[in-house]
Amino acid sequence: MSILPMALTLIGGLALFMYGMERSSESIQRAAGERLQSALNMMTKNSIVGVLTGAIVTILVQSSSATTVMLITFVNAGLLSLTQAIGVIMGANIGTTLTGWIIAAVGIAKFSIISLAVPLFGIGFFMSIAKRKSDSFRSYGNAIMGLAFIFLGLDFIERAIPTPSASALLFLQNFSKLGYGAILISVLVGTVFTMLVNASSATLAIVIAMASQGIIDFNIAAALTLGANIGTTLDAFLASISTGTNTNARRAAWAHILFNVLGTVWVVILFKPFISLVDWVVPSPIEPKSIGVHIAMLHTLFNTLNTLLLLPFVRQYASFLERIIKEKPGEAELRTFYLPKTLMATPELSLIRARKEISEMVTLARTMFDRSRSLFTEKLTNESKASPDTANTASIDMDAEIEWFIAKENYADSMHEGLTKYLLSITSMDLSERTRERVNIKLRIVSELENMTDECLSIAFIIKKKHDKKLEFDPESVAALDPFGELVDEFLDFIAERLNVGINQEELKIASEMEDRIDDYKRRLKKTARYRLDRGADVRAELLYIDLIRHIEKIGDCAYAIAEELRNLIPEPKSSYQSYRDQETKVQST
Repeated sequence: MSILPMALTLIGGLALFMYGMERSSESIQRAAGERLQSALNMMTKNSIVGVLTGAIVTILVQSSSATTVMLITFVNAGLLSLTQAIGVIMGANIGTTLTGWIIAAVGIAKFSIISLAVPLFGIGFFMSIAKRKSDSFRSYGNAIMGLAFIFLGLDFIERAIPTPSASALLFLQNFSKLGYGAILISVLVGTVFTMLVNASSATLAIVIAMASQGIIDFNIAAALTLGANIGTTLDAFLASISTGTNTNARRAAWAHILFNVLGTVWVVILFKPFISLVDWVVPSPIEPKSIGVHIAMLHTLFNTLNTLLLLPFVRQYASFLERIIKEKPGEAELRTFYLPKTLMATPELSLIRARKEISEMVTLARTMFDRSRSLFTEKLTNESKASPDTANTASIDMDAEIEWFIAKENYADSMHEGLTKYLLSITSMDLSERTRERVNIKLRIVSELENMTDECLSIAFIIKKKHDKKLEFDPESVAALDPFGELVDEFLDFIAERLNVGINQEELKIASEMEDRIDDYKRRLKKTARYRLDRGADVRAELLYIDLIRHIEKIGDCAYAIAEELRNLIPEPKSSYQSYRDQETKVQST
């Protein structure tokens, strides 16, 4: 085979291999996106669980880079701590070694790769077009088709690697005479090549194919494999320098980079003892038909030993990263709203990324409402107790308060706009019916949350108007606002707790009862205000009071609208909510 056909065959085989990896990965993520999220949430337990979770997730998605990039975005959003992320990163490096074993197993199999690829493609194809089956079933069919492409690509890569000629062997012998220098050069070549193809598994496939053909010896193959572990950190590096990435996310990215780089350094320093360890673990002689097993074992031992050495010092490692990567001034007090400029690998992962920002938007709405409550309860009460001459000095700076509410509302508007654009862009992807409905649900929830923040700003303007016109509310009417606001606050807590898991029919009834309670309370307050008007109270003050309770009640309406949307998500069994019952009793007594 001449150079050009060989190169084209190698490129084509590599393309098929990488396409198969991508197709299989995306399909598995699409079928099990929510389960992947649940697995990542298990990392709150300890570092050992984190390692196991990282390994399992990486085995599922077939890419340590994908797992690492997911982790960085979760850390960036505050979903995971740096310590949690480090454990998962170590597990991801272990999980990615499965690819090497698959390649090695295929390489030493008694049957042809093609004989396995073709049946797999057929099975996967008919699974993917089965109309009467679930979306998950069809996604797993696409994953099997991806596996067929992987095997097909491996076959082309193997065929592209020629049987070495005498001149080639002579060149390799001269290269091998460089001794330790050959190891260092091979590590560099493995690093650069992996960065170019953006897949350590592709590098590993070519290394095993070349070693099986006798083109390179085991030492060179080992050095190339070590270099691939450095090259695979490119995605983490790019994520660390992306716009909008906070300091903690950069630390997570560099945790992955340093883990692989430092691990490679100590293995290169102790190269001969490490190779001897591999030979001891795999006692079979190193020959073309078994060299793939030795390379796969080397890859596994490298990542496993690195993990075992660092695992007891995860907290110290995190502290080290915190010392060398400093926070920007004021960053600890400011959470940057961040959504990636491009969608993630699958709609499911993109939704997970948006989910965190929606949770933050809920937090923002609750913060604004809590601050508005302080305005229409404590502060108003203080004013009512103050004399007319001291009323202005007893109150807070309303101009500063309005500036705060306007800034938060503008931020909420930017979140609303950003999330809406991001969610709409997800709809352009290949979505299952269930995923498309989830996107629509989140769009409507985001809209209701933005309405909440508008109502909070309106409440602040009402209080400012009262200040400016020097109007006084009846002390009893002010006191009645406290349990009213507390009931709305309880409703917001109810929604926030179930934002990501959905609610069942029983919980929707509880939400309906909460909304009815808020409506009843509003009617009683308005009735009392009209009674005061009939008794000669200040018309301007009472009308402003009625307007105030109307805006508070609208926040409850928004909460119930969100509850109705959450009913369409898959619920998880929940126990009875005694806190709500306690609150109901408190309101009734008041």
